[in-house]
Amino acid sequence: MAGIVSVSRSDLKGRRKKLRQKRQMKIIQTIWQTIVVSSLAGGLLWTAIQPIWILKTPKDIEVLGNHVLSGEAIQSLLVVSYPQSLWRIEPHRIAESLKQQPMIVQANVNRRLFPPGLIIQIKERVPVAIAQSRRKQGNTDTDHKKVSVGLLDANGVWIPIEKYTSGDPSLQLPSLKVFGSLEQYHPYWTELYQALSQSFVNVKEIDFQDPTNLILKTELGNIHLGSPSSLLSEKIKVMAQMRNLPAQLNRSQIDYIDLKNPDIPLVQMIQKKQQPKSSTSR
Repeated sequence: MAGIVSVSRSDLKGRRKKLRQKRQMKIIQTIWQTIVVSSLAGGLLWTAIQPIWILKTPKDIEVLGNHVLSGEAIQSLLVVSYPQSLWRIEPHRIAESLKQQPMIVQANVNRRLFPPGLIIQIKERVPVAIAQSRRKQGNTDTDHKKVSVGLLDANGVWIPIEKYTSGDPSLQLPSLKVFGSLEQYHPYWTELYQALSQSFVNVKEIDFQDPTNLILKTELGNIHLGSPSSLLSEKIKVMAQMRNLPAQLNRSQIDYIDLKNPDIPLVQMIQKKQQPKSSTSR
């Protein structure tokens, strides 16, 4: 029995020694891990504050997704001073400021580490027409009306023309022109533009000045559509079916095409003035 007790105590002593050694190894590992992590964090912090991570000029900003506006035009919209630490810049604030611009629908901004800079991804609002609207100034009938000129996108969003061209005056403007009050025709604009963009007839001008009669200036001549709230898409389809009309009638003799009732299209011809009969005195 004495021998058995002696062996058990020896085993316990050995186990305690192994446990102490394991604890010491864990402590040493923890210390080394702390040193390594602290060194890495300190190295990253040191690297981050080095002069290399500086936004020096607008050339350090890369613009993606732009097809109409130039990169320089978009860079000019940024409220960024140079030089500036890349880590002091707040990308989300720059993105929000860009989205406030009427020419930009969406914007995402991210830091770029190698080489140091910013990456701006945008989605533009593409103008499809030049809009001219007359707005009355004053309260009397003698007061004149101010002509406002802007651009419209496919959804009828108004873009101030000076905002569009300020960054790049050489930008090409749309050929389609629209006349009338935006407030009056805005409810019909999206449907009308989608229908016209799918039509084979070239439309040069859209006249909304008379709310009871929408007039299109086309390669076929002037087309009267009547109220824009009634059967608009159907009228555009009938207009497309009449694209061969110039081969059947002399274009110069057509006054206008009446599509107020798309089921009964009419062609109004120019009425020739009758020459007065000469009288002879006896």
